[in-house]
Amino acid sequence: MQNAAQKSLLAENDFLKSLLAIRDTELSARDAELSTRDAAITLLYSDITQRDAAIAQRDKTIAHHEAQLALLLEQIRLMRHTFYAASSEQVPGQGVLFDEAEVLAAVEEAAADVPVPDAPAKARGKRAPLPAHLPRVEIVYELTAEERQCACGTEKVEIGQEVSEQIDIVPMRVQVLRHIRKTCACPTCQLAPVTAALPPQPIPKSNASANTLALLITAKYVDGIPLHRFEKVCARHGFEASRNTLARWVIACSELMIPLHNLLRDHLLSQNILHMDETPVQVLKEPGRTAQSQSYMWVQSGGPPKQPIVLFDYDASRSGSVPARLLEGYRGHLMTDGYDGYNAVVAQNGLTHLACWAHARRKFIEAQKAQPKGKSGSADVAVKMIGKLYGVERDIKDIADIAVRQQVRTERSVPVMTEVRAWLDKRKAEVPPKSKLGEALAYLNKYWPKLVRYLERGDLPIDNNRAENAIRPFVIGRKNWLFSDTPVGAHASARLYGIIETAKANGHEPYAYLRRILRDLPKAKSVEDFEALLPWNLEPNVLAAESLD
Repeated sequence: MQNAAQKSLLAENDFLKSLLAIRDTELSARDAELSTRDAAITLLYSDITQRDAAIAQRDKTIAHHEAQLALLLEQIRLMRHTFYAASSEQVPGQGVLFDEAEVLAAVEEAAADVPVPDAPAKARGKRAPLPAHLPRVEIVYELTAEERQCACGTEKVEIGQEVSEQIDIVPMRVQVLRHIRKTCACPTCQLAPVTAALPPQPIPKSNASANTLALLITAKYVDGIPLHRFEKVCARHGFEASRNTLARWVIACSELMIPLHNLLRDHLLSQNILHMDETPVQVLKEPGRTAQSQSYMWVQSGGPPKQPIVLFDYDASRSGSVPARLLEGYRGHLMTDGYDGYNAVVAQNGLTHLACWAHARRKFIEAQKAQPKGKSGSADVAVKMIGKLYGVERDIKDIADIAVRQQVRTERSVPVMTEVRAWLDKRKAEVPPKSKLGEALAYLNKYWPKLVRYLERGDLPIDNNRAENAIRPFVIGRKNWLFSDTPVGAHASARLYGIIETAKANGHEPYAYLRRILRDLPKAKSVEDFEALLPWNLEPNVLAAESLD
């Protein structure tokens, strides 16, 4: 019985073992199946992850291409506008100004977005009278004897006259001044003869009179006529003067004017507000540099009230050392564009640095031009807000009282500035930085502390247009003469441009002023003599009348 029970237990045990083996086999098979499924799921997840990454990369590439396409379309619209559209900011024949492709934006133009009352229509058909100071030559027309005879047989008598005037320009009159110096000797003794002294001349031993030199300088630096063309003008009028001779005359005249230039600089640096800018110029024979190298003409503008001063200085460099040299000893407010080369002298001299709103506005004007045709956007909003600031400046430009100007700015400009700042903070994070609008926003944000500084005082300028307007004649002239031959010539041109532009700013006709100072400078001996020849110490009408003699 026991053996049978044991056998039954063993058999049952074997059966259970076989069931367990079967179960283990099934579990192993299931584990293998699960492992295969997990591997498949992992592979699937990997494929999905790679696909998502590929999609993300594709979206990123598409976004990049779309951004690039938007920038290219923006540039195309801007170039098309530059080449084909009328521009209220472009001066005909002016070319490239300053350190970016910019043109002048006057205060009145910047305020164009501010509504103004409609102006009355200008009367047509009435010609302005010819200037009263011009000399008159009367040509009298008499009736013939036959016309004087009335049909009734009585001779007509004069009862009045009709007068009409024409402007009559006589071509350049060329004549020779013969300086005859009498010599006298004593007939009874052996003392040396005495010859009458020749008055000091602008260029000693030269055959060019003060009038000739004044005409030459006016032609070159006011009318933009290169020396080789003026050489041909001289030849047409019967005398020879090579361009080398003309160049020597120009340089000699500029050296004669050094005392005036120095006095003007002293007056300029004595004031509290000064404008600066620079523009490229090419000098062919600069030592140690190629003829293609780019040099710079620097302009400074300012001066006492009602005594405006404009000075030019040539330098081969655009580095910060140049304004440091030109502003040596200056303490005050400096208005410039966004060029960082001024930062060193500002820190060194403790200057108050102001930035130009015309430059900031110009950035948004470019963004406007780059917008799709017929669409408006954020650039228009910016231009309109800046126009409000210029509208305030237009309204206070004739107010002399600094305190009143400051009060108006506080009441009207400060709220607008707050509006501009809030708008800027909102938009700068939303706009692509490489777009024209993004660049304009970045410029506005970067120079904001310097842009708002003009609100601190009623006499501070809102922009650097004074310097840009001062430098414009040089840029226009550069389109004609293209380059300077030597640094000596470039320095001479800088000096003469400063004298001429200062004279013009003080109401003088350039030829009349040059004629007088070239006549009197050789005789000047003291500081008082030179001061008497500064533009504000001479009466423009008197000089203009003298030039007609």
